[in-house]
Amino acid sequence: MYRRLLYRNYRRNFGLAYWLRRRFTNPGKFALACLLVATALGADTNQTTAYQACAFLTVVFAISVLWTVLRLPNPFLRTARLFSVQRTSPRFGTAGSPVAYLVTVKVNGAYPQRGVTLLEDLEDPRPSWDEFSKRPRGKAHGVLVRLDRLFGYSHWVRLVARRQPAVIREHTVPDLPPHGEVDLHVEFTPRHRGRIHFTGMTLARSDVFGLVRRHWRVSLPQTLLVLPRRYILPRLALPGSSEYQPSGVALASAVGQSDEFIALRDYRPGDALRHIHWKSVAKVDRLIVRENEDEFFVRHALILDTFAGVEQEEIFEEAVSVAASFVCSIQTQESLLDLLFVGAEAYCFTAGRGVGHVDRMLEVLAGVDLCKDKAFPSLETLVLQHASQVSGCVCVFLSWDEPRQQLVRLLQSLRVPVRVCVVTDDHESGSLEPGPMKDQPRNFHHLRTGNIQETLSRL
Repeated sequence: MYRRLLYRNYRRNFGLAYWLRRRFTNPGKFALACLLVATALGADTNQTTAYQACAFLTVVFAISVLWTVLRLPNPFLRTARLFSVQRTSPRFGTAGSPVAYLVTVKVNGAYPQRGVTLLEDLEDPRPSWDEFSKRPRGKAHGVLVRLDRLFGYSHWVRLVARRQPAVIREHTVPDLPPHGEVDLHVEFTPRHRGRIHFTGMTLARSDVFGLVRRHWRVSLPQTLLVLPRRYILPRLALPGSSEYQPSGVALASAVGQSDEFIALRDYRPGDALRHIHWKSVAKVDRLIVRENEDEFFVRHALILDTFAGVEQEEIFEEAVSVAASFVCSIQTQESLLDLLFVGAEAYCFTAGRGVGHVDRMLEVLAGVDLCKDKAFPSLETLVLQHASQVSGCVCVFLSWDEPRQQLVRLLQSLRVPVRVCVVTDDHESGSLEPGPMKDQPRNFHHLRTGNIQETLSRL
C-alpha cells in the first residue's frame, strides 16, 4: 500500500514541478520562493515585518496573473488562433550528437508579438505503476542504501530518465510583425537512444513584470528516432570464408556470384514466378523455369547479449553502442550480416547484398531492450540454429561467465571463427581471463565503460 502512495506522491510532485517550470519564469520562481518564505516568517505580525513583503509580493503576483488572463492579443476575437507553427525535423538522430531542425512560427493576428518563447511539448515521461512496482531487489548495504530501497526514489529517477531521451531547452522567438513569420533553428543533444515523441509546441509570453507566462499550445505530433551512439572502429578483417547459403540467389543481389545460370527445367510447385523463362514457355506451351547455381558467400553473425539485471543498464547501453559500431564497420556490400539477440522472442535481422540496409539494423538496435523473462540458453539455441550458415561470429557479451564461455566453446567445436567483446563496469578491478579464447588473445577484448573507444581503436 505504501508503495502505491509513494508512486502517487512522486507522480504528483513531478507534475507540479513541470507546471511551475512552464508557468513561471526564472525571476518568477525566485519571487515565488520569497513569497513562501515571507509567508512563513510573517505569520506573527507582532514579532516581524516579513508580512509586509508577503503582502507586496501577493499584490505583484495578482497583477501578473490578471495581466496574463485579461490582456488578450486580439480583443475582438477571443478564440482566434494566434499562432501557426510548423516543425521540419529529420527522421533520425544519434545519441550524444547534436540534432538540429527548423521551426517556422507565424502570427495570424494584426498585432505584433514580442517576447515570445517557444517550448517543445514531449510525451509524459512519468512511468506507469507497473513499471515502478517492478523495481530491482537485492541485498542492501548501508543505511542510505536501505532507505533508498525503501522509498524507491532513485528507481523513480532512473525510470524517468529512461523514458526521456532528450531535454529541449526553451528558445526565444524573434519579434513578429503582424501576419508575419520567422524561422527558428532549434538544436538539442539526445542523451540516449530511443524514440522522442513530440506532442506539440507551446508559445509563451510573460506579463509586464516578467514573472508569470501565458501559453498558446499548438498540437503538432511527431516522432524522432534516436539511434545508438557509435564508436570509431579501424578497418576490420573478420575471420571466415565463403559458405554455402540455401536459396542463395534469392538472398544475393547482382554482386559477386549471384544469378549464375545452369539450365532450364520444368516448373515445380513452389518455384518463384520470377524464375519462369517466358520465352521457353511460349515455345513449348508449359511452364519452364530457369535454374541457377547455389550461392557461396561470406556471412557473419553479430550476437548481442541482452541478459542482465536492471542495475547493469549502463553497461547494456554501451554494449548496444558497440554492436552498432560493428554494424556500421562491417562491409555488407560483399557479405551478409545477421544480428542475433533475444527480446520478447528470438530475433534475427539480416543486412547486406540487397537483403536489407544497415540503417534498418540501427533502427532495430535503437529499440532493443533487456530480456527479463528468458534465460541465456535461449540465445544459445538461436545462435546454434544459424551456426551452419555463418562464416564467423562477433559476440558482444555483458559478462564472461560459464554459460557465455560454453557458447563460445560450442561455436569453436563447429569450426566457426569467433571474436568476443565483453563489456563491464569501469570500476571492476583486474582483467578477465580469456578462457576458451586463450589460444586467440587477439580476438578477445575486454571493454570497460568510459574507456571503450580507446580499446576499440586497437582492434
